[in-house]
Amino acid sequence: MSVLPSLNSIKPGVVILRDGEPYIVQTSNFLRMQQRKPVMQTKLRHLITGKTLEVSFHPGESVQEADLERVKANFLYNDHQGSHFMDNVSFEQFSFDDATMGSKKDYLKEGTEVQILKFNGNPINVEITPKVRLKVTSAPPSVRGDSAGGVTKDITLENGLVVKAPLFIKEGEDVIINTDTGEYVERAGDDEKRK
Repeated sequence: MSVLPSLNSIKPGVVILRDGEPYIVQTSNFLRMQQRKPVMQTKLRHLITGKTLEVSFHPGESVQEADLERVKANFLYNDHQGSHFMDNVSFEQFSFDDATMGSKKDYLKEGTEVQILKFNGNPINVEITPKVRLKVTSAPPSVRGDSAGGVTKDITLENGLVVKAPLFIKEGEDVIINTDTGEYVERAGDDEKRK
């Protein structure tokens, strides 16, 4: 564990310890007020419980960065107990409940590689890539005359996810989906590595 050198080091994406627990910084805003010392206002999310806190840090306050380990793992399957993964090196299997996974589980298919965050040797959360490549399993045909700008249709992907996509997307094609927004990004090119 290392102590962050200044308030400016408390940035979105940094994982800090608060009361011995790991929190990820979601937002940070440096405020300077007249005749007062500056403060760093933050919104933190607990990496295990998902609860959020709003915390203000003051100059001179000691803030420790959490000592996290990141390991590669593969997604195995979802069931009523949650999402199941296997460590690529140790072959250890573990699962996360739906509350921990949130919308991330919507973008996984068997064999998807993810990063597992470990705190004190225990898996606590999953990081997925910002974009995933998925095959279209169902796409209604476009109708002539529907070509006005911005028209979309609902398509179904290989993992069951339904997203809006342009009319030209056909069943059997691969598309790129943004995992932060759940939106269609583009048709996947043949030269892109299939994930």
